[in-house]
Amino acid sequence: MPLAIVHSERDGIEIVSLAGQLTFGQEDLDFRRELDRLIEAGKTNAVFNLSGLSELDCDGLGTLLMVLDRLRTAGGKGAIFTANPSHIELIVEAKLETATEVFATEEDALESFFPDEKIRSYDVLDFVQTYQRNRPKPQAV
Repeated sequence: MPLAIVHSERDGIEIVSLAGQLTFGQEDLDFRRELDRLIEAGKTNAVFNLSGLSELDCDGLGTLLMVLDRLRTAGGKGAIFTANPSHIELIVEAKLETATEVFATEEDALESFFPDEKIRSYDVLDFVQTYQRNRPKPQAV
């Protein structure tokens, strides 16, 4: 299965979602070319979502490490997130977590770019309770 790369952006941070395989070969080369396009476009802060990867090997991890290093060299930062236990195990075995930040969720990875701020999630229950407290009371007739 080839590597699929999907981009989105949130709070000025590029989110790169990977699906398929990140292994030695064409997938590795495609990922490197995608990084070149990001840096040329001035997008040097990126979060990499590995959750959609069906296969990740040591060569893929090496490429990921190279990508993170190139972002730092360009003046930016990279972070990884994945909820896949086998990916986390491979990252820990390769000691990649000592070279970059690894998170379980996209939200946590994004918040790492803003250490002095917390991105507040929308709390529907809080909205309803505030609305009920502040709405005008019905007038008795």
